[in-house]
Formats: sequence, C-alpha cells, structure tokens
Amino acid sequence: MKNYDAVIIGFGKAGKTLAADMAARKMKVALIEKSAQMYGGTCINVGCIPSKSLVTSAQEAQIIKAADWEQKQTFYQKAVAEKKRVTAMLRQKNYDKLHAAGVDIYNGTAAFADDTTVTVTAGDGSEVLTAPQIFINTGASSFFPPIKGIELPRIYDSASLMDLDKLPRTLVIIGGGYIGLEFASIYAGFGSKVVILQDTQEFLPREDEDIAAEILKVMQNKGIEFHFGVKVEEFLHQKEQVVVRYIENNEEKTLPTEAVLIAAGRRPNIQGLDLEKAHINTTPHGAVAVNERLQTSNPRVWAMGDVNGGPQFTYVSLDDYRIVRSQLFGDGSYTLARRRNVPYSVFITPAYSRVGLNEKEARAQGLNIKIAKLPVSAFPKAHVYKDTRGLLKVIADADSGQLLGAMLFCAESFEMINLLKLAMDTGTDCQTLRDAIYTHPTMSEAFNDIFALL
Repeated sequence: MKNYDAVIIGFGKAGKTLAADMAARKMKVALIEKSAQMYGGTCINVGCIPSKSLVTSAQEAQIIKAADWEQKQTFYQKAVAEKKRVTAMLRQKNYDKLHAAGVDIYNGTAAFADDTTVTVTAGDGSEVLTAPQIFINTGASSFFPPIKGIELPRIYDSASLMDLDKLPRTLVIIGGGYIGLEFASIYAGFGSKVVILQDTQEFLPREDEDIAAEILKVMQNKGIEFHFGVKVEEFLHQKEQVVVRYIENNEEKTLPTEAVLIAAGRRPNIQGLDLEKAHINTTPHGAVAVNERLQTSNPRVWAMGDVNGGPQFTYVSLDDYRIVRSQLFGDGSYTLARRRNVPYSVFITPAYSRVGLNEKEARAQGLNIKIAKLPVSAFPKAHVYKDTRGLLKVIADADSGQLLGAMLFCAESFEMINLLKLAMDTGTDCQTLRDAIYTHPTMSEAFNDIFALL
C-alpha cells in the first residue's frame, strides 16, 4: 500500500490542474489514468482540440474543386495527420508538466476498495493507493443506444471517426444535437455527403425557433440532408457499406452509407469504479452525485468535470477545480451556487454561441424583456470575411437594462460571446455595451448596432 495526501482518478482538466496545484503546495499526489492516450483528458485527445483542428482544415478544404475527389481525399488525410500531431504534442506536454512537478502518474484502471483506498490494475498487476482525499475526474464517453447491429464495422463515435484515414463519400449521423451538427459541418466541408437522422420532430429544441431556423437553413445550404421524427431500427452490413434501416412517417426505409456516426449524447464514466465500496451515491442519470462543494456522499471524495453530471465543457471542468480549490485552500465561498452565465459554442461554420436566457426561457419566467435582432450581413467585417450568413439576437431586461442572454450565429461568435458573458457577470448594462469603443473592422463592433435597438 502506498500512502498519498491525495489520489486523483482521471487526467482531465480539473484533475490535472488540481494535481499541479497540490504538487506546488508540496503535497504527495497520485494521478491515475486508464490510457496513456488520454493524458490531458477528453478535450485534448478526442474532443475540443482535435475536432476544432478538423474544423479549420474543413474550411480550407472548401476551396478545392468539388469534382476532384482524390485531391479532397489527400487533403483530408493530411488534416487527420495534423490533428494527430497536435494532440500527441499536447498529450506529451501535459504528461511532462505533471511529471516534472513530482506527481506520481499511474497507468491503469482505478476502483475503490473502501472510503480512502483505491486499487490500480494494469495487466496482471495491481497497486493499492490510499489517501485522506480522493478526487474523481473520469469524464464521459459516447452513448451507444441499443440498436441492432450497432457493433458492426464502419459505425463510429466522434473519437473514432476522427481517426479515419479515408474520407467517407457518405456519412450518416444518428442524432441532430450539437455534436452531430459539428461533425456534419466538418465532413460536409471536406466533401462527404452527409445525412442526419433525428428522432425528434423539432430541430434544436433548446434554442429559439428563429435561431434554429437560421442554423438549419445554413446547414441545408451546405448540402446536409435532415430527416426528423426518425426511428432507427437496425444496421446491416453490405459489402463495403453499412445499411441503415429506419422508420420515417410510418414507412420503412433503408439508407446505404460508407460510415455512420453515433451522436446520441455522452454518459459519465463510472463503470468499474466500484463506487458503492466507498459509499458514493449516483444520480438517476448515472452521474456521481455531488453537493454545491462538489463533495460526494462520502465527504472524503469529490467529483469534478463531466462525471458529476454538470455541463460537459472543459472550461466547466476547470471551474470545478476552482470550487474544490476554494474548499481546500480558500475560504470555501466559491460553490456551484455562485457559478453563473456559462457560455457555449457550437463549432459549425459559421459558429453558433450562446450565453444566458433565450427568448422562450425569459418569457416562460414572466420577465419583462426587450429583444434585438440583426442579420450578420449588416456588419462590415462579415463582408471582409466573405461570410454574411447568420443572425445575432440579444435579450435584455426592459426595466433594468441588464443583458439577460445572447445568441450569436456568425463568424467569430466563439470569441464575441466571452465579452458578453463578462458583461453579464459584472452587471454591465446594455447601454454601456452599445456605447463602447470597439476596434474596426471587427465582429465585436456589431454590439454598437444591435444594442442600439434596445
């Protein structure tokens, strides 16, 4: 048995940041990671970084003639190679940083033996680690629904699809949520024929109808085909293809394709942790249950990042670390209750970003609101980018003038949204945003115009 001040299970954003912090405080820290290919966590290896690398490459690929398939294939293969180079470099940097800090890194599968003890198994061997504080940061992984034939070749999740060394001529995506849309945009950009099968009739039900309609129009104009209210029944193998058998409008249909992406959501990684041996409860959705301080039902154990059922973003995982840091080394005042205004971006082209309430949420709360909307074509920088697609929409409190929410569907929205999140956090009103001096030409100067409409 090896004794530590802290044991961290999982090399994700929260886990690695906490490990480095503790090591800097001269604490003896062990970090357990199941796979050496996941140093740094989901974002670096199979999530944000590799997918956004392909987003950039797909935008560049669109200048290639549509008819020149071999050239597109070569470009795609170079893009995948570049994606692998970037992730390998960042993975190594993450390992080197913690190793140099004195963190003991274990490769293996972790399982609780009791409240303060974790067993690490690798191959035929195992080691037992004990600590008064244990932190779970095991992330989440793709959910594969129980569809017959889903285990067949040529059926992928988002991580395995990005490792394909050959661009599929056709790609069927099961699920029309944010992950499905990002990959639809990427592969349509490279030149694949993309079809999305969605089980619900409503497109992007979390968003306002005008925003969802604008996104759908842009995606369809890229040649992406959508089918709503679809029930996928079975996958069948046929030579070098997969045949998707599904029901649409009470009619059975089949669709052959070279590749299928399952984009049906992600589930917390709790399998094999033996949480019950440490008296750790889970939620009905299979996440580790935590309180506002991110403690589990075992007060010696915390859960951070995707595994605790919160928003599945790497920057939220980082904020989870801040909550834990406040509890361990601060005054304990920063908790989940103080977290506000979490923004998100969907990296389709152009990108869609949002923070705060949308119109239907504000009206459901009975708030007295003002709304402003402008097409992206109204802004000079959009014409410089030669991309005037999209729509900007902001929601303000009619009485106080405070910004309640923003939806930005335009180039550079993923940068612009951070300014509005900061404005909401600091109580900056819409008049101040309207009258601010922004550099020119930039997309941010659109705020002069749209806030003038409130």
